[in-house]
Amino acid sequence: MTRDRRIALLLDVLDQAFDHRAWHGTALAGAIRGLAHRDALWRPRPGRHNIWEIVLHAAYWKYIVRRRLTRDLGLTFPRAGSNWPRLPAPADTAAWKRDVALLREEHRLLRAVIARLPPSRLASRGWRSRWSTAEHIYGIASHDLYHAGQIQLLKRLRRGG
Repeated sequence: MTRDRRIALLLDVLDQAFDHRAWHGTALAGAIRGLAHRDALWRPRPGRHNIWEIVLHAAYWKYIVRRRLTRDLGLTFPRAGSNWPRLPAPADTAAWKRDVALLREEHRLLRAVIARLPPSRLASRGWRSRWSTAEHIYGIASHDLYHAGQIQLLKRLRRGG
């Protein structure tokens, strides 16, 4: 566990956005908890993203932030594609569970990198980015919250209202 209060605060923000209780409501992991793969595949109309795609997108960006923080070009995302990776074939229950596990694993890996960061890096400009290290961290937390809200809306639309 980190002893620096700034790192601890960033980890708390990251966790609240992903899978901890928070005053703002449902976090990203909570938004997909118990969701069936068929519901994750539903689209409000052709050409719009579905929940499954959003889950893969969120996992991908956790990977990108981790890669930027570690400055490790050797890191690769375990799925083909970038930003919006393609859905697996077949897109069945087992594949959905694997992709939810992928999201959780990318969060765990990112969190571990953040916990080991020297506090002196927080204000420094990120690698291959104009944003600071701290901005990357609270940015990825904001990204989780944005997509958690999007998923909650898609679930409501799927139910018809």
